[in-house]
Amino acid sequence: MEKKRKIKVLVCKPGLDGHDRGAKVIARALRDAGMEVIYTGLHQTPDDIVNTIIQEDPDAILLSILSGAHNALCPAIMEKLKAKKINDVLVSVGGIIPEEDKKFLKELGLDGFYGPGTELKTIVEFVKNNLKR
Repeated sequence: MEKKRKIKVLVCKPGLDGHDRGAKVIARALRDAGMEVIYTGLHQTPDDIVNTIIQEDPDAILLSILSGAHNALCPAIMEKLKAKKINDVLVSVGGIIPEEDKKFLKELGLDGFYGPGTELKTIVEFVKNNLKR
């Protein structure tokens, strides 16, 4: 019997935001749900994130942005993914994302938005049920 590969998730903190407690809690919840999780640490640039995606080949990327820079950082990351022809990975974002910004981010290809207080099981189930591979 062939062993099923674990879902691999990259949890990233792009930009200058120094608040990573939520990202670490989510990383732990995903790990506890049986996923392989790579946490990239604080202050990742879009280039850092895309290079890690190329190296690690995750099934999902969860961006954690509390700084309000989502409308600058997410487009930069998605543009770099597109340039590298990486289109088979789920990209979600957590943090403080105003409702009026979600349509713009969805048009870029992001799917799944999680604000403070989102139940961890909601995020885990979303990842499990929305993979592109």
